[in-house]
Amino acid sequence: MNKRWLLIIAGLFLIGLVVVVSVKIKKGYMESKIKEGKVASLSNLTMQAQEFQAKGNFLEAKAVYQKLMNEFPNSSEIMNWQKKIEELNIKLLFSPLIAPKSKIYEVKPGDTLTKIANEFHTTVELIKKSNNLADDKIFPGRKIKVWTAPFNMLVDKSQNILILKTDEEIIKTYTISTGTNNSTPIGNFKITNKLTDPTWFRAGAVVPAGSPENILGSRWLGFDLPGYGIHGTTEPQSIGKQVTQGCIRMSNSDVEELYAIVPIGTEVTIVD
Repeated sequence: MNKRWLLIIAGLFLIGLVVVVSVKIKKGYMESKIKEGKVASLSNLTMQAQEFQAKGNFLEAKAVYQKLMNEFPNSSEIMNWQKKIEELNIKLLFSPLIAPKSKIYEVKPGDTLTKIANEFHTTVELIKKSNNLADDKIFPGRKIKVWTAPFNMLVDKSQNILILKTDEEIIKTYTISTGTNNSTPIGNFKITNKLTDPTWFRAGAVVPAGSPENILGSRWLGFDLPGYGIHGTTEPQSIGKQVTQGCIRMSNSDVEELYAIVPIGTEVTIVD
């Protein structure tokens, strides 16, 4: 009898073992198929985003890149997708395509680009770029795209980056230079003046625009803290370092882009 029970128990054990192994094999197979599906999905979405972008469907391309970031947050491509989204943000800003936070405005008698820009708290440069206007001439009845949401900027001194945002959405991240010996002030500021090809007034000298000694570069966006602001540079190799006398330094191409986007009154927050 004991021998019979031993044989039964052994048989049951073998059956259980076979079932466990079968389940594990099936589970492994399913996990493998799921993983393959995710890889295929990632690849398909990436291709879809690229196709949208190539056709000029920037909103659709941006939505796909955002979907990739949401569904594959641990991917090694996450930073590249974010960069693609930021590139598309600038393309959308500077194109006639209507996007969230912009609207179509019909020009009225007596309107000027300056008047419209002031009404919507935007810039003449952004209106011109987003409507492919070669000059300031506009005529009643023409419909133009205008941006309607306020921008703000966050400067992170520890990373030497400036983040352009609207509400909480990141529009673009710029690499900058900040002050030596922690000389860039922290706090909340506002842009109070903007200059093209600024003259640099330094102790005992006036350095004109275009001079290789004029460290301000091609644009100036001054803060409501006298002597401080955001400007270009004649030393592009210095970008990304703590080398200024306290101002925020950008490459000329970046500061010209920023200058076109943000109006006077834009808030700037600087943190360590």
